[in-house]
Amino acid sequence: MKRDGEIVLVTGASGFVGSAVARLLAERGFAVRVLARATSPRRNLEGLDCAIVEGDMRDPDSMRAAMRDVRYLFHVAADYRLWARDPEEIVRNNVRGARVVMEAAARAGVERIVYTSSVATLKPGTLEDPSDESRRLTEAQAIGAYKRSKVAAERAVEKLIGEKGLPAVIVNPSTPIGARDIKPTPTGRIIVEAASGRMPAFVDTGLNLAHVDDVALGHLLALEKGRIGASYILGGHNVSLKEMLGTIAELVGRKAPRFELPRKPLYPLAFAAEVVARLTGKEPFLTCDALRMAGHHMFFTSVRAERELGYRARPYRDALNEAIAWYRSAGYLR
Repeated sequence: MKRDGEIVLVTGASGFVGSAVARLLAERGFAVRVLARATSPRRNLEGLDCAIVEGDMRDPDSMRAAMRDVRYLFHVAADYRLWARDPEEIVRNNVRGARVVMEAAARAGVERIVYTSSVATLKPGTLEDPSDESRRLTEAQAIGAYKRSKVAAERAVEKLIGEKGLPAVIVNPSTPIGARDIKPTPTGRIIVEAASGRMPAFVDTGLNLAHVDDVALGHLLALEKGRIGASYILGGHNVSLKEMLGTIAELVGRKAPRFELPRKPLYPLAFAAEVVARLTGKEPFLTCDALRMAGHHMFFTSVRAERELGYRARPYRDALNEAIAWYRSAGYLR
């Protein structure tokens, strides 16, 4: 669907998923306005036809200014860290950010909102019984500060929908991969390390992999077709870590890792990595929370989004291939 000049605000457009959403909206003819902090990197905004408004999702004044004349809102911004010196900072940032942005949108009379949550708010499933939108986590059940923050933020948005009539649709991306993962995300780091031959072993876990551009299109479909108050998993294909690493190895011409490691002996390494991280401030590659999460297969189904929105996901191998090509072109791989 083409839109002629309708103003849409995208938060988090300097990030991975947000940049994919903003680029798709610009291609479809929207007048794209993006919110970016003064300190945010602008690399993902290069070549994007958009108006940049400096501000912070946690600041009511900057959000009020950013919402002026906005018809649609995509709130994609989030503090996406699986580790921080102060874990509660992640919770504060994401919950306050969601409340401030949603309240500003309501006051500005924004017509329709897509709020980007995460499958982190849902219980993991299995290959035979993948999880859907009905299997909701409580904050107490969520592992780690990031997951707790996303559960709390999603519940805050749902409360505004129920009590204030906020015109919001919720989307729950699984594990996006693809171009412009500049940080990179934790999954992106796995792809880079595996493609570089630095992951000779694996643990028994699994992920739901989706191309970031499919996830972006799912956001637009949610805007156009989603039910207010409903949530939609935007996922792809359920893949074990062993299978994922084997596919990466095949794509880059390396040998697939063959050794499966038990998780329990890895906890001292994770603890030591976190100690070093507290001293250096650099996010560790391995954390205790990540090991706890690895005890589950993060398998999900996008059947609701497929049925109600017309959402589709391309093969995960294609998504991995495009991600590797981008990391190589961007200098992450040699």
